[in-house]
Amino acid sequence: MFEVFLKTLPFFGLIGLGWLASRIRFFPPEGAAWLTRFVFWFALSAMLFRFAAGLDLGAIFDPRFAAAYLLGSLAVWAVGMSVARWRGLSTPEAAMEAQCCMIGNTGFLGVPMLVVLLGEAAVGPVLMVLTIDTIVFSTLITLIVHASRSGGIRLRTLRPIARGIASNPMILSMAAGLAWAGADLPMPRPLDEFLSILGAAATPGALFAIGASLAGLRLGRVAVSGWLGAAKLVLHPLAVWIAARAFGVDPFAAGVMVAAAALPVAGNVYILAQHFGLAEQRTSAAILISTAFGIATIPLVMSLIGS
Repeated sequence: MFEVFLKTLPFFGLIGLGWLASRIRFFPPEGAAWLTRFVFWFALSAMLFRFAAGLDLGAIFDPRFAAAYLLGSLAVWAVGMSVARWRGLSTPEAAMEAQCCMIGNTGFLGVPMLVVLLGEAAVGPVLMVLTIDTIVFSTLITLIVHASRSGGIRLRTLRPIARGIASNPMILSMAAGLAWAGADLPMPRPLDEFLSILGAAATPGALFAIGASLAGLRLGRVAVSGWLGAAKLVLHPLAVWIAARAFGVDPFAAGVMVAAAALPVAGNVYILAQHFGLAEQRTSAAILISTAFGIATIPLVMSLIGS
């Protein structure tokens, strides 16, 4: 485990550096926002397009993998929802807490870290996890909140959701890359080098941006937020591991799935919480707690996967 810890330490070191730079005001809050935008729209998109363009389309989609991750994640989502409802929260608030329990930071932390640590064979499974999280669960929380507030699901509710998915640069870059791979187009060397240079900025930029954004989050409602962080770091990887075993998922792909599930709560959950005005303090604290404890739990999970 110690060897895995040393391998993951530089990634969390970059997060810590971003947090420190923002905390001492050397890196202003608006700087974190613009860096995040650069990574999201350019660097990470270049990385995802290049990864997807090099994939074998016949090998990327495994129905057993998708079913295992989806059902394991839905089980954790249902647990988070049930616990929140038991505590007397409204349906939208409970749904937001459920998101905290199973939406990991796959885009900004998972893609750079897992591909480096597990090799390029991890690209396909990581992209599958990212796609399911982005399309299925982001749509689910939006539908629940709109249906609760407007008394039902209407066509005008579905249109902005569809536009949001269609305009998401991560989805667009992956879809474009898969289309490139499906057309069996050669990758010109200048384009490949351009994407490689731009994509190389994704890892340090994303990790630094995570740390800088964490500096602006507040720690409160520690008991509830601790439960949400524990559900994300422990319950989610355990649930998808059980599902992967039940569905007979390939051991390597199952390991990548479990590692992705062990990632801390994603920052975009807080963005959604702010947008809808739901559980903002609990969500921000869950991100802080899960990221801090992830320094220890992620190497542990990856060591168990390796063994």
